[in-house]
Amino acid sequence: MKLTDIRPNEGANKRRKRVGRGPGSGHGKTAGRGHKGQKSRSGGVKNPARFEGGRSTLIMRLPKRGMKNYSTGELKRVEYQVVNLGAIAKRFTSGEVNPEALVQAGLVRPGYPVKVLAHGEASAVRVHAHKFSQAAIEKLKAAGGEAVVLEGA
Repeated sequence: MKLTDIRPNEGANKRRKRVGRGPGSGHGKTAGRGHKGQKSRSGGVKNPARFEGGRSTLIMRLPKRGMKNYSTGELKRVEYQVVNLGAIAKRFTSGEVNPEALVQAGLVRPGYPVKVLAHGEASAVRVHAHKFSQAAIEKLKAAGGEAVVLEGA
């Protein structure tokens, strides 16, 4: 067997239908679109999910409710990665804990500001984060640790 012997399966490759190429092609003149009407025109086929033959569409007939955000783009909202004191206490027993250490420990995703919540028992560590809940600050102080707020969140 040679490379030149390889052929695609029968019916795998179909020839392209060349429409509008004269009467001898069988697809000349109207190019298979018939005579006149919406579907014979260029761009004439409307989206069947929305178009209802010209009557007022269902989307327009239904009442509108809720808020509509007319500002361009997405609303700018800070998305925090939250981590609980109990999860920090399991991974870190002493020393300093910053967002990079939390990423390496697999507690948060990189590239987001970090907020520490008070769920679980705290350990005596110095935690650097962008935001703390009030209860988390109190638990850290009671356990002998410290909460350090970072700038830029």
